[in-house]
Amino acid sequence: MTTTTQFQLPVSAPLLSRTGWSAFVFALVVVCGLAPLLNLVVPTDSIFHLSDYAVGLIGKIMCYAICALAMDLIWGYTGILSLGHGVFFALGGYAMGMYLMRQIGRDGNYKSDLPDFMVFLDWKTLPWHWTFSDSFLATLIFIVAVPGLVALVFGFFAFRSRIKGVYFSIITQAMTFAAMLLFFRNETGFGGNNGFTDFKRILGLPIATPSMRMTLFVLTGLVLLGCFVFARWLIASKYGRVLQAIRDAETRVMFSGYNPLGYKLSIWVISAVMCGIAGALYVPQVGIINPSEMSPANSIEMAVWAAVGGRATLIGPIVGAFIVNGMKSWLTVTAPEFWLYFLGALFIGVTLFLPDGVVGLVKKLRRSKP
Repeated sequence: MTTTTQFQLPVSAPLLSRTGWSAFVFALVVVCGLAPLLNLVVPTDSIFHLSDYAVGLIGKIMCYAICALAMDLIWGYTGILSLGHGVFFALGGYAMGMYLMRQIGRDGNYKSDLPDFMVFLDWKTLPWHWTFSDSFLATLIFIVAVPGLVALVFGFFAFRSRIKGVYFSIITQAMTFAAMLLFFRNETGFGGNNGFTDFKRILGLPIATPSMRMTLFVLTGLVLLGCFVFARWLIASKYGRVLQAIRDAETRVMFSGYNPLGYKLSIWVISAVMCGIAGALYVPQVGIINPSEMSPANSIEMAVWAAVGGRATLIGPIVGAFIVNGMKSWLTVTAPEFWLYFLGALFIGVTLFLPDGVVGLVKKLRRSKP
């Protein structure tokens, strides 16, 4: 008589809990309903009015939150600390900026079909890489394809060479610094140190109107929520479990028959594309894009957002982006000379005393309650 042992496969967890879905719907209502109502309908002299400045600031921080979410995928769940994601953010921003510059048309200072900086530099024709910049559809493709392709090429050679740890972080920082120096050069056709600015229209519509500003705000909020749900689905899948296994013990993953190269490269490209989309949403709301967006300090700040909020939580980096950038907006006005000191102290304090970030602290406090 033989006995058979039955194994029951684990039941996959739901994408979001009931509380999570409630919070998601609440955020959706705030972004799509409450914020437009408070900004466009409520009178400006009311205490409930949401000012245009607040709309622009929150929209900008939501773009940063998408980058923080991308950083959490590559660092929190895969264990790869990137200090160069600012270059992908800027590439997406430049792709959108090129389209917005072409939308100016003859309304520029020189009344030319060429962007003003090209006329100033005595350029006669558009460079080859500006060929499809007047097409919005082509721009959407470039926003995704350019950061993704750069990440694919860089990541393939880096991961195939088994570069990891602090060496990989240094190489990514060198990459973004080299890209910044390249875009500072006038002959590259990206506006030099001034970059792109003075945008007039998007899709033929004025870009500086309250309705367009709110449209960009709502679109940014929807993209942030969509990226969050996508990241949750990705991490909850078998693919996400392999990523976490690579983070914890890459050698064991290889012994189990998995090739980490494909997993690391794919999540690297996905996070780069998310940053590119964030950069494209950032530019029309802020009104400028220049090489300073590629500075190594900006990439380091992305890591700070993820660390402050809490790595490997998805919601934590979003919270961290709002906390850090909210404090930055306040301190750069009240005490601008102390902002960098505060940022450094915040990162050191979180590293030493809150290794799980703000979200981790909240979870510990909830578990400690009887």
